[in-house]
Amino acid sequence: MRKIKNQKSKIKIVAFIIFEFLILNSALAGELSAQLTTKVSHDRIKIDFFYHGSEVNVSGVSGHGTDIVIKLTSPEGHQVLRKKAKVAGLLWMNVGELEFDRTSNLYFLHSTQKINDIVSQDEMDRYVIGYPALKKHIEVAQVKDEDEKARWFNEFVKFKELSRLYAISFGQIILNQTDSGQNYSIKLNWPYQAPIGEYLVTVYAVKDKKVVEKAEARMIVEQVGIVKTLANMAKNNGALYGAISIVVALIAGFGVGIIFRKGGGGH
Repeated sequence: MRKIKNQKSKIKIVAFIIFEFLILNSALAGELSAQLTTKVSHDRIKIDFFYHGSEVNVSGVSGHGTDIVIKLTSPEGHQVLRKKAKVAGLLWMNVGELEFDRTSNLYFLHSTQKINDIVSQDEMDRYVIGYPALKKHIEVAQVKDEDEKARWFNEFVKFKELSRLYAISFGQIILNQTDSGQNYSIKLNWPYQAPIGEYLVTVYAVKDKKVVEKAEARMIVEQVGIVKTLANMAKNNGALYGAISIVVALIAGFGVGIIFRKGGGGH
């Protein structure tokens, strides 16, 4: 009987220790998760008649001793690109199409240090951080093996970088240490090539090559004013939009003709 009571006492003590341990871990986790914050200063970019890109500031607070990775992406979707190759060893021609699935139209990645130096490969793959992880994540149809997929993925990235829709950099994030943690910020030039829609800003706090915290914010690119009116007209009333386009072209041509006649350019 006494032995049974002793066993029950031991079980109670072990259960109490486990309970206290879980409470302590939960409190520490809550404290850590509350440290990382993020905000976008220009979370609504408006495309008007004079729009030619914008500026986006991403900033927030993180814990001491953490590196920061900032990723901006558009929603994943399906993209089709023309596949070009030399025909008969002479001319470059379209020889088919390549379909890319699970890919973002825009992918920006910025970090305090080189990604490979601060994030493990497993973590990069898990959070789709960096081009190698993105290559694994994206699905490419009409390719026969991984080598061909890698080749066309590299061409895809080159095309996106030339279009200013893909970019990776490090060392541009500014860190300022405080008593309670550190402030981070980065100023980005937002390309006019980025289409309208919603974009996700994801910030990772990294320590010992692992992501320890994550915070998100959203931003919207939208058309306003006459640009929005014309876009809606082109979508919903193509005939009227076409007629107006013809009238505008005629007026513009007539105006240019008058200028040339006045300047003595016409003979």
